[in-house]
Amino acid sequence: LPAQRRQKKTSQMLAALKNGDKVVTTGGVFGTIVGLEDDAVQLRIADQVKIKVLRSAIAGTQPESKES
Repeated sequence: LPAQRRQKKTSQMLAALKNGDKVVTTGGVFGTIVGLEDDAVQLRIADQVKIKVLRSAIAGTQPESKES
């Protein structure tokens, strides 16, 4: 049952992603969402550097108050 709750929470978080959200991938890459597609997102990881990753590779969002 706890695993089901965790899965549901993760899928809700992935569905609620929007441009401007700061996220971290399962590989540990921090970035800001600049583009959304059905099964992928485009992240800006540095000035003029964008990568495309699967939504399922997003581990979580960063708190807004934290500046890196």
